[in-house]
Amino acid sequence: MKIFMISSEGWPLARSGALADVLAALPRELKKRGHEVALAMPYYREVREQTDVATRTLPVDIEIALGSERHTAHILEAKSPGGLQVFFIRCDPFFDRAGVYGEKGEPYADNAARFIFFSKVAVELARRMVPSPDLLHAHDWPAALVPVLAREQGLPFTNVLSIHHLAEQGNFPAVDFSLTNLPESYFRPTGVEFFGRLNLLKGGILFADRIVVAGEPYAHSIQTAPLGEGLDMVLREHAARLAGILPGADTQRWNPTSDQFLPVRFGVGSLEVKAASRAALLSDLELAPAPRGPVFGMVTRLVGEKGFDLLLPVLDRLLSDDVRLIILGRGDPAYETALGVAAHKFPAKLAYQHDYNEELAHLIEGGSDIALIPSRVEPGGFSAMHSLRYGVLPVARGLPGIEQIIIDYDAASDSGYGFLFYDYTSEAFWDAIRRARELFDNRPEWERLMRRAVARDFSWARAAQQYEELYRSLLALRAAA
Repeated sequence: MKIFMISSEGWPLARSGALADVLAALPRELKKRGHEVALAMPYYREVREQTDVATRTLPVDIEIALGSERHTAHILEAKSPGGLQVFFIRCDPFFDRAGVYGEKGEPYADNAARFIFFSKVAVELARRMVPSPDLLHAHDWPAALVPVLAREQGLPFTNVLSIHHLAEQGNFPAVDFSLTNLPESYFRPTGVEFFGRLNLLKGGILFADRIVVAGEPYAHSIQTAPLGEGLDMVLREHAARLAGILPGADTQRWNPTSDQFLPVRFGVGSLEVKAASRAALLSDLELAPAPRGPVFGMVTRLVGEKGFDLLLPVLDRLLSDDVRLIILGRGDPAYETALGVAAHKFPAKLAYQHDYNEELAHLIEGGSDIALIPSRVEPGGFSAMHSLRYGVLPVARGLPGIEQIIIDYDAASDSGYGFLFYDYTSEAFWDAIRRARELFDNRPEWERLMRRAVARDFSWARAAQQYEELYRSLLALRAAA
């Protein structure tokens, strides 16, 4: 099959979010299975400044209408280290910026124009490809207009939409609908209109041939009001086209047996040397060495859905113990400020770093004992998969997505390797932390759970096979139509 993926993130962006993780691993696994895969993404300043990315400019300029204005895209081509063909869409007024979606916690005011333009160029690029793609696979709201445009233009592509962040929907004022240049009939409840506004993700849900989310339990849960982020009714109406595929962990990028960023590599049979990473992590961040208690780690976006409103109220209690806490990530300025204040209050116990750093991210996984995942929403659970692979036991909220990955520890049945809580309250979160903290003192049992965690298999090979089956079924339906 010839598969054209369209995403606002992917190689070579050095990002820690779920979208970048998917676009690093899924195309590679599909290529291993014999398929032709290409990726289209914007040519950001961050990409241009990476000197090890060799690109060539194609003799293809694509002029696109955005309302009454016209903008030109230049197309660059590159190959990822894994051999993935990548088409960069260059339009410096839109993408030559310090951030991808915004700066200082605020989105860019013209994000509607930026990503409507990106979607339009990607569709036009697909139309011009020889040989033509069999499928267009769009990812998240920045590419969610692709199925709408392909349907309106009557293009012979099967369209798949993956939703990784349901809370982020591309929700813009109604006036931005003019940028799509779609007929007015599309700005209705049966189109991209949602409560009087333009909602790009809703459009993708309505017009894609299949919508994919992270696993069947999550696919069912987002059809309910608590987890549907306002789109639960839309998702229920289109449930027949909703599919759940649990993503995998990128075992090339996140593998303690070959991780170049760890001082000493380790596996299930050598977990004792994990202590070297623990010591290096605390030393590098100038935290007090050798705590009696665990080292807690978080590599995440600082946004409400990640549960920071649960973490902040228990910070003083947590850090009154002889433990360490390391947090890496950026997001809501209010959370960033609160963590900065806490780090100043507990300089020997808490380290917070704002800017993403790949080496530190790996060292946090290698050197932590416990991962904190108190999320309000956690569809994919990538951070949990990575942590388990490094022998880091998670304290996490028992959401449908998380329960596919983490089994709650139960001494009576001798099962589990994590510590789950269910009520979205700081006290429930604290009770789970306390359970983990008490078990940590039982080193033989803790190490047994570490070995159980490391042995878990969340490879992308399984997920890629399921995507392949989904693609084939859709192409068979099109052929039979």
